[in-house]
Amino acid sequence: MSSKERMNKKKVLIITYYWPPAGGPGVQRWLKFVKYLPEFDVEPIVFVPKNPNYPIVDDSLVSEVSKDVTIINHPINEPYKWAGFFSNKSSKTISKGIIADEKEQSLIEKLMLYIRGNFFIPDARVGWVKPSVSFLIDYIKKESIEKIITTGPPHSVHLIGLQLKQKLGVKWLVDFRDPWTTIGYHKQLKLTSASKAKHKSLEKQVLNTSDQIIVTSSVTKTEFQNITNKPIEVITNGYDNESTVDFEMDSKFTLSHIGSLLSKRNPEILWRVLNELVNENVDFSKDFQLNLIGSVSKNVLKSLKYYDLSDYINELGYISHKEAIKYQKKSQLLLLIEIDSEDTKCIIPGKLFEYMVSNRPMVAIGPNGSDVEKIIKETNTGHYFNYSDYESLKRIILEHYKAFQNNTLQSHPIGLQKYHRKALTKSLANLI
Repeated sequence: MSSKERMNKKKVLIITYYWPPAGGPGVQRWLKFVKYLPEFDVEPIVFVPKNPNYPIVDDSLVSEVSKDVTIINHPINEPYKWAGFFSNKSSKTISKGIIADEKEQSLIEKLMLYIRGNFFIPDARVGWVKPSVSFLIDYIKKESIEKIITTGPPHSVHLIGLQLKQKLGVKWLVDFRDPWTTIGYHKQLKLTSASKAKHKSLEKQVLNTSDQIIVTSSVTKTEFQNITNKPIEVITNGYDNESTVDFEMDSKFTLSHIGSLLSKRNPEILWRVLNELVNENVDFSKDFQLNLIGSVSKNVLKSLKYYDLSDYINELGYISHKEAIKYQKKSQLLLLIEIDSEDTKCIIPGKLFEYMVSNRPMVAIGPNGSDVEKIIKETNTGHYFNYSDYESLKRIILEHYKAFQNNTLQSHPIGLQKYHRKALTKSLANLI
């Protein structure tokens, strides 16, 4: 980008913890916004930690960062590094938001959760707030930046925006990729009543001090409207034009779940259905394979063993984003699983949108009235079931299997364009 082009663009400082080489869904949203913002006369400047302790690393994402984008950084001191001396496995899973059931937690895990929840509010990256504010005050003045954006989680990033707003009066847009105090794992942090109150107070202060709130779901918008009168815009996650990947469709009838399968995200209704189909249909038992791509809890693996499905599992663990795209395109069916809870109605996984453009049908299971259910129905990209839809779930999977046998299994999406990352970035640029 030439200096003349930069002069004609509005500068916006984006403060984020997750940035390549960080892996996982948290990095994708702003990586893509930053990619397209210059096309709408906005010059993004990205502020990130210098030495982060990312729980997942995906070096393939580094190549997606434009060389024209200004990236600035400042050191961060994270307790997860020190926690690793006591239990490296526990510190990594907790930093990912993967928390074992109470009965499965070791004494060390319980202690770490208590410390994490009550001594690091709102989260373990809170130590980055003070040094970042000191650094950015000078940078913002020097570069004459008038607008900033913070994106969380981690929600401590919003405290950087809060202080910059208070000290400099800059216009502040706050982006919530997930809710704050109603996110599922928040209840597992063993919070004292004082800690709960502090979280609520900080959440309210952030919402009411910001100039503009951005959320990823209409359910979260409704939740925040009960706390603040500030304007709230829904800008979902989306899909992008991915580079061409070479693949061959699976010869087996593969059902693939891409992402973490936590203990509470354990769809026993699906395992029961698959168990019955394997036992009732000889052809199905020969063709069926379950791909689990990402972290899988011991509880889920126990359930699969209980339903005699262990022999059908292909457990791959975490793979790069590019490899995940490949599996999305070559799998016969894509699984989207969410916890059956009131708190998860607002969760719209980023992979939903990549699933939608994979040309493969989806089978989704989650709570009634979720935003995911509305999007799937609106785009005709699959079927959505709640945790009591046993007969319907079994019937649809069998229908999909028969289509697989006839070589006619595919998705028939409609109206996807509004979820393209460029279209979503245009909505963001209008707010800026």
